[in-house]
Order: sequence, then C-alpha cells, then structure tokens
Amino acid sequence: QVQLVVSGGGSVQAGGSLKLSCAASGRNLSTCSMAWYRQGAEKERELLASIEGDGSARYADFLKGRFAVSRDNTENTMSLQMNSLETDDTAVYFCAADCGWDTYIGQGTQVTVSS
Repeated sequence: QVQLVVSGGGSVQAGGSLKLSCAASGRNLSTCSMAWYRQGAEKERELLASIEGDGSARYADFLKGRFAVSRDNTENTMSLQMNSLETDDTAVYFCAADCGWDTYIGQGTQVTVSS
C-alpha cells in the first residue's frame, strides 16, 4: 500500500518560512511526477508546484517565486520550502504523486499564517 505522509506544517507569522516534507512508502516514486496542492477554507484546491523525476519543476504563477519544490529520489521524498509567507497562504497542504496508471495523494497538513 502506497502512503504519502506530509510533515512540517504549523503556525508562522507573516513573512516567515516553513518547509513541508512528503515521505512516500510502499513504492519507489522516482519515475513519477509529484506535486504540492493546497486548499484554503471555502476555496478551491490549488496546484502549487510539480516536479518530475529528473528534478524539473513548475510553479503556479501566483507564488511569485516564494516557494521552491525539491525531491530526493533516493529517500523517496519531496519537499516544499515556503518563504515570505502571507496570510493568504493559510490552507491545508497536500502532496500527490502521478505514476501514470496510479495516482496517490497524502493526508493534508495545516499551515496557518498570522499577521
């Protein structure tokens, strides 16, 4: 059974930083595309960033360079470094993997940014 476990959420003041980690187990995801999403209260789920197995990444334009995604295929993990956090970044953050025939999504972690 494939599991994606997210850690690193919490509360931070505006302007601060947090780093989220997504650890996969049950399958080697090195050839899978992985991504970070978030969903704020009463908002649609948003795609934040995706990263391919070779490390090439894409980001949502609205992030304006504040977030950086990375992955470690040997550790089967993916991270999201979030800087210059804003109150609008408050949301539940999820990681996901797309392996073609199979897709996986982890449990969310709450990120709360206070002013």
